[in-house]
Amino acid sequence: MRKMLTIISNVLRGSASRNGARVVVSARTYADFTPQATFDIKKCDLHKLDEGPPLQAVLSREEGLQYYRTMQTMRRMELKADQLYKQKIIRGFCHLYDGQEACAVGIEAGINLSDHLITAYRAHGYTLTRGGTVREIMAELTGRRGGIAKGKGGSMHMYTKHFYGGNGIVGAQVPLGAGVALACKYLGKNELCVCLYGDGAANQGQIFETYNMASLWKLPCIFICENNKYGMGTSVERAAASTDYYKRGDFIPGLRVDGMDVLCVREATKLAAEHCRSGKGPILMELQTYRYHGHSMSDPGVSYRTRDEIQEVRSKSDPISMLKDRMLSNNMASVEELKEIDVEVRKEIEDAAQFATTDPEPPLDDLCNHIFYNDPPMEVRGTNPWTKLKSVS
Repeated sequence: MRKMLTIISNVLRGSASRNGARVVVSARTYADFTPQATFDIKKCDLHKLDEGPPLQAVLSREEGLQYYRTMQTMRRMELKADQLYKQKIIRGFCHLYDGQEACAVGIEAGINLSDHLITAYRAHGYTLTRGGTVREIMAELTGRRGGIAKGKGGSMHMYTKHFYGGNGIVGAQVPLGAGVALACKYLGKNELCVCLYGDGAANQGQIFETYNMASLWKLPCIFICENNKYGMGTSVERAAASTDYYKRGDFIPGLRVDGMDVLCVREATKLAAEHCRSGKGPILMELQTYRYHGHSMSDPGVSYRTRDEIQEVRSKSDPISMLKDRMLSNNMASVEELKEIDVEVRKEIEDAAQFATTDPEPPLDDLCNHIFYNDPPMEVRGTNPWTKLKSVS
């Protein structure tokens, strides 16, 4: 029998304040939560695999709260980016990740931070899970000096340790990821590379060339197709003769996963990581997911799909709502506790946005810096043929 949740709340209100504002001290203690629970998850479709991930996943309360906070942070960060773009504070290309949060959080929960990851241009979520801060990401979007790439990369080019960025050329990150996996194997490290691409890039020839090399050399590489149903404005059915992307590796084992369920993604990623670490070579995962925004901010996203379709996905399989419902229905958290997380996340996003709109832009003499790694200074032609700028690493 489920234990009743006891919440002891003491609120002390006083007239003493800073700057004349009333101070409110709130202390809450939460007791008798379920420390962990087991959930049924959707069965994965398999290709050249004898056994798939388990059909049940164990979630601890701490893990659930962590996943919830990270996904909410991603969601709110992207919604704020949408707002700043419409205000023309963010310019240029901007591809948002809201709707696909379970993919990033589930993948990270199934690998180690010492493993490597490379993705396409929808990169904000992975920059966060790979160690970037909301402040650095927002400042990069607005082209400011405090950005994660010092304001010179923008939406598509963000990097952290063991994260080789968003990449703007469709599919180009896939062979790069195989190169990282080759380095892992060559150096004898028990590490792997997660290499992400979208359903639109899945028809690129360089991807199939990479499959071949990775299989021949048994590279520790997890190829992941984030199938969000539309490559730019074209549905997968109109773009691909076969939409079974998890089978596209042919000779490479594959599995198709519910990409809207963070637990399903986590368990599938654990299986894939074990496959790579055991020396069996690459494996292919297709995450069936959905993006709420258009392909980029220049795409309203409703000319090739209906608003009703988007709303149906939001109401039936939103990754954040799904996790929230699981935790609440199993007494793993309280409504008040999750609301507190929401408030904290909103404040973090607002503070980051404030920084991203007030931090100065990088100076002109910083334009050519960090072109090479650990090289001596060199002269680079600047904004016109007569100006020379010094480049330092």
